[in-house]
Amino acid sequence: MTETDLFSHAQSASQKGATPAEKGYSSADIEVLEGLEPVRRRPGMYIGGTDERALHHLAAEILDNAMDEAVAGHADRIEMILGDDGSLTISDNGRGIPVDPHPKYPDKSALEVVVTTLHAGGKFSDKAYATSGGLHGVGISVVNALSTSFVVEVARNRTLYRQSFSQGNALAGLETIGPVQNRRGTTVTFLPDTEIFGALKFKAARLYKLARSKAYLFRGVQIRWSCSESETAGGAVPAEAVLSFPGGLADYLAETMADRPTVAEAPFAGRIDFPDAKGTVEWAVHWPTYGDGLSESYCNTIPTPQGGTHEAGLRSALGKGVKAFAEMTSAKIAKDITAEDVIGGACFGLSVFIRDPQFQGQTKDKLSTLEAHKLVETAIRDQFDHWLSEVPDRTSGLMEWVLERVEERQRRRQEKEIKRQKATNKRKLRLPGKLTDCTLGSADGSELFIVEGDSAGGSAKQARNRKTQAILPIRGKILNVASATAEKIKGNQEIADILMALGCGTRDAYRGDDLRYGKIIIMTDADVDGAHIATLLMTFFFREIPKMVQEGRLYLAQPPLYRIAQGSKVLYARDDDHREELFASEFQGRGKIDISRFKGLGEMPPAQLKETTMNPANRTLLRVTLPEEFGERYEARDLVERLMGRKAEHRFDFIQEKAEFVDEEAVDI
Repeated sequence: MTETDLFSHAQSASQKGATPAEKGYSSADIEVLEGLEPVRRRPGMYIGGTDERALHHLAAEILDNAMDEAVAGHADRIEMILGDDGSLTISDNGRGIPVDPHPKYPDKSALEVVVTTLHAGGKFSDKAYATSGGLHGVGISVVNALSTSFVVEVARNRTLYRQSFSQGNALAGLETIGPVQNRRGTTVTFLPDTEIFGALKFKAARLYKLARSKAYLFRGVQIRWSCSESETAGGAVPAEAVLSFPGGLADYLAETMADRPTVAEAPFAGRIDFPDAKGTVEWAVHWPTYGDGLSESYCNTIPTPQGGTHEAGLRSALGKGVKAFAEMTSAKIAKDITAEDVIGGACFGLSVFIRDPQFQGQTKDKLSTLEAHKLVETAIRDQFDHWLSEVPDRTSGLMEWVLERVEERQRRRQEKEIKRQKATNKRKLRLPGKLTDCTLGSADGSELFIVEGDSAGGSAKQARNRKTQAILPIRGKILNVASATAEKIKGNQEIADILMALGCGTRDAYRGDDLRYGKIIIMTDADVDGAHIATLLMTFFFREIPKMVQEGRLYLAQPPLYRIAQGSKVLYARDDDHREELFASEFQGRGKIDISRFKGLGEMPPAQLKETTMNPANRTLLRVTLPEEFGERYEARDLVERLMGRKAEHRFDFIQEKAEFVDEEAVDI
């Protein structure tokens, strides 16, 4: 058998033993994608998908090129126009893409090479751009590949050039349109391909927000925005606008936070160059009194929604700065402060410009340049130390805010630990010794009366419905939680009894399903002291269990202050005004009128307490509610903080503000 015969025999044997799948897979099945074909076949690899976010990433790629020209100092004006047909035009007055023949491809202009070839561009070294958002040379070519129409105009050397493309392919060569005066730069007009994005279209609001963010990030640029009236979303987006912000990120933060109350009057903001010409960093940080924080970071004007090493540097600088300041002022829990306590609820904007940044993925959602952490931390830490020492009042407000967050974090951790221990030990439910519980086993239909003092508690126990009404007496005025530390709250017996009776946890650890009663009713004497105790209890529920209040479970009982009798007719009055009203409307006949003033719930006979205050058929309850509107919620929290918080001067200011409304004739002297 010859060598050729042996080979043929072996091949034949191999084919005979191959599976059907192996027989159908050969070299002919290996595809080689060339040019921009990979982008059209797998767009998700380059822009993260084909959804609305990916569509708007196309706009960001072209706008980033224009911003790179501005940051490099070659442009100061960018125009962004959303057309009626769904196309987008972005132009700058920079140097313009080179149009001369490319050395490697002499039959093509540099312009055509840039927009039709992956990994072609002028940003692989620092010769043309010291810093830039583009790194891989794929941005503009990807947009070209995913557009049905892509037209580039370049005004360079007082001559206008134009070239048109579709789905990544040149429709014709570079055209020389003719001479132009007072014009330079690059203009790109493109229409996204419906084969890729379907019926999706650009959103004016999203593009306008993108343009605004870029204008904030570089103070030396002016972005001119325009779109048709039909795209303005009912006036939410202007048809035309000139975006320029000399204050940079500080301007952005001021507008974003609007009228939200803040811990400090002025934000911590600044801009500084890194040593050895390694770039710059700009930041603006503000601390809202209440509500969620906001974090927006950028690298070379590219948004990094997932943060990265530059954000880590900022967090580290602020966390270490506050902790060092707290230790210097001998704050008790300074050692427990973390960076998250300082910046977790803050609103901040951060922008860095660095050479050759490294991101995770082509969409650049997260910065991974390790050096950025140290550069940002070192630059900002020194500035922050100066900011903390400049204005003592401002710093004390921030320190209070941070310490409250530390206490809140410790409280949550403690509650989680208690919950874990309960789940592990499966111990029998413990209830406070003072609680007289009801026999009903579910929250639906049951009520807990929190009453003032043991005497009132004794009357309430005799007046209650044993099946549905539980009684918990408290001793005098409970702790004011708005001005107390976490340690004091933790160690207060009255608060511990209330929380143990409710069984639902506090703040973020609140569990509505574990609440043991459907209604929580505060029942105090109808006098000034009773009103103060009720206020302290409402403050406790507002600060520690706000979700329970939002669910409409908290009530105020309305016990009478007077008993009025005339013969067999007996009525009860809530206060002096109600008493006079009853005199005028109910007691006009003959006969002596007896008036009894209750000194407190403890001296009210159980039968009368039941009749007037505890029997659902006769009683009046006031439901405690929280405002639903966002702004009103902040006003309510601000009012509680002013009247019940740690700073007495806030209460003094409030009294001065309201003094003119006091009716002196109504004051009981």
